[in-house]
Amino acid sequence: MSGRHAKTRGSSAAKLKRGSTKKQDITTTDLTEEEIAQFQEQGVTDEWGGGAPRKAKAFWPSAKRLFATFGAEKVGIIAVVAMVVVAVVFNVWAPSILGDAMNVIFGGVLSAQMPADLTRDQVIEGLRATGNGQAADMLSGMAFVPGQGIDFGELARLILIVLGMYVVAQLFMWLQGRVLNDIVMRVVYRLRQDIEAKVNRLPLSYFDTRQRGDLLSRTTNDVDNVQSAMQQAFATLVYSVLTIIGIIFMMFWLSWQLALIALIALPLSGVVIGIIGTKSQKLFTAQWRHTGQLNGHIEESFTGHELVTVFGRQQDMGERFDERNEELYQASFKAQFYSGMIMPIMQWVNYLGYVGIAVVGGLRVATGQMTLGAVTAFIQYSREFNQPLGQVAGMSNMLISGVASAERIFELLDADEQEPDLTEGAGRNELAQPVRGRIEFQHVAFSYTPDKPLISDLSLTAEPGQTVAIVGPTGAGKTTLVNLIMRFYEIDSGRILLDGVDTSTLDRGVLRGQVGMVLQDAVLFGGTIRENIRYGRLDATDEEVMAAARATYVDRFVHTLPEGYDTVIEDEGANISAGERQLITIARAFLADPALLILDEATSSVDTRTEVLVQQAMAALRTDRTSFVIAHRLSTIRDADVILVMEHGDIVEQGSHEQLLAAGGAYHRLYMSQFTQGVDLDAQAAAVAPGTGPIPVQAGPDDVTPAEREGTGDPGVAATGGLAAPQAPGQGSVEPDVPGSGRP
Repeated sequence: MSGRHAKTRGSSAAKLKRGSTKKQDITTTDLTEEEIAQFQEQGVTDEWGGGAPRKAKAFWPSAKRLFATFGAEKVGIIAVVAMVVVAVVFNVWAPSILGDAMNVIFGGVLSAQMPADLTRDQVIEGLRATGNGQAADMLSGMAFVPGQGIDFGELARLILIVLGMYVVAQLFMWLQGRVLNDIVMRVVYRLRQDIEAKVNRLPLSYFDTRQRGDLLSRTTNDVDNVQSAMQQAFATLVYSVLTIIGIIFMMFWLSWQLALIALIALPLSGVVIGIIGTKSQKLFTAQWRHTGQLNGHIEESFTGHELVTVFGRQQDMGERFDERNEELYQASFKAQFYSGMIMPIMQWVNYLGYVGIAVVGGLRVATGQMTLGAVTAFIQYSREFNQPLGQVAGMSNMLISGVASAERIFELLDADEQEPDLTEGAGRNELAQPVRGRIEFQHVAFSYTPDKPLISDLSLTAEPGQTVAIVGPTGAGKTTLVNLIMRFYEIDSGRILLDGVDTSTLDRGVLRGQVGMVLQDAVLFGGTIRENIRYGRLDATDEEVMAAARATYVDRFVHTLPEGYDTVIEDEGANISAGERQLITIARAFLADPALLILDEATSSVDTRTEVLVQQAMAALRTDRTSFVIAHRLSTIRDADVILVMEHGDIVEQGSHEQLLAAGGAYHRLYMSQFTQGVDLDAQAAAVAPGTGPIPVQAGPDDVTPAEREGTGDPGVAATGGLAAPQAPGQGSVEPDVPGSGRP
């Protein structure tokens, strides 16, 4: 992989130090109710993202900042709110007009039964004179013409007005949705651009201290959640709140007495939700816990099926499944039962309100204090009142979740960035061409955290064309060394020079453009094999791509594929072997033609036979290049010009393979621990001190290399491929690799 494009591949390079992140399984552990509630509030993210968070740490500051991102869309937002207001006015006003239409119908039916030669007042006075005062009071609140019947012209006019109002309201709602969608998409587009630019400016240390799933969630799920919240929750909340205000106003305008009766249902509903909802939440928490335990048991049963079968534990696993399944059944039944009670009880409370409105409204109609149309409109308002309340509750949760996601995005955008590159006028230097590849460390000190120093005073020089191998135990600082060359981290003190130029004064893109890298994990991208090789140099021709493939032995297996170089890589290379994936990454680095080459455990994940091809490909790649090779398999670095042995961030030994074996120090112990049997490493480490010889090592009768079996006469060279391979000592008690012993 060429360092030429390293700015866009920081996440891949982050694997240098931390390796792959393991997925945390929180469902198989016994969590407390408080821990489960915390997971439910904050949302649980798995390795690849998981769900969106449900609660922000600081809601109002985050909400204010989120809405501030719409600053460039003020005109559009004002237009959206205005259109929502118009839609609400028409929707709220329409039931009142329908009430007038009801009055026309009811008044027409009654007037058709009256003599046409009487006036309205005469009919009312006549009813009072005959002792029908209640009927007279009811008619006194109505407008009618005796003997006329239903005025279908007026009725048609009112119905057309209502239909027009609903059409206009829906048209404005559609328009505001269209405008709001454009606004939100533009804001989210800019937000994604900001995130992409921010990620490329973050130092590698940021990725080292974050879980991969959390970063993916912030850049994908959280952005999508913000988009959904603003598209759906914003307009719905504005519409619902304005509708509630409008309905309350109309209800009080029609009858404040009926309005109070309708609003009494609200606190009653709140009490029901508070009592039953609290109980239901605890039961759902228990259901969630039991679900996690059952899922964990099922996962263990499937993943360990062979082991369960071998030990004959099928019945035991089945009994445990039945037990946990019963627990889940009981918890789920109670949770669903209580939660299922909420809606019927709320409906019952609402129906009580309707009964009260109907009774009181009927009495007011009978006394002439209200018209039948007004009561009809009021009942419609009371029924429509519950819908926006439910929408406010649902959309509020969505908005809260969206603000929580925005808060996580803002945390990413506010993270400390890597130090900017120097400008031309501020001391930035340029590399002389062609780059020779001489690397020099001068008293370099570095630590990931100030309280844990790793490298204290490191000095070394790699001459152009040299192969420098770096070995040592895990955590010794091997990968850190090459990370510092790439400026993935900034050193605390000292200098690193490339061709005599301080790398801290170079543009990172220029520096990394001179470095090719082959990682332990072969990173391939979606596309063809040809495109993956060309990733090392995007302007390479097909001939150059195939030349790189031939030089690195990719061409051998490509011709066995049906589509050849146009074979599409599936799911990070699932349709080709691990060795073939690694060869493609080597071809990619070969095509980049870097001055410096870094090979980080490039053969650790392949089998021995494939390692032969990979080693040959890497040998071709290292030709005439300064190379740094990190390896645990010491057989792969015997031909290195210089071998550096690192412990605790310091170089404790350096030299060639033969020199280090003869010295009998740290490298000797590492070498012998890999290629001998029956070695007591603790005793050996205690017995061997710098400047002393190694202790005798007992070798087993089977410790014979393939070269010895083939009788090549050179116990240090394997029979296959002519690669240097380690030689185990022969039988008996010997002292291998001691100066003067005649051993290589």
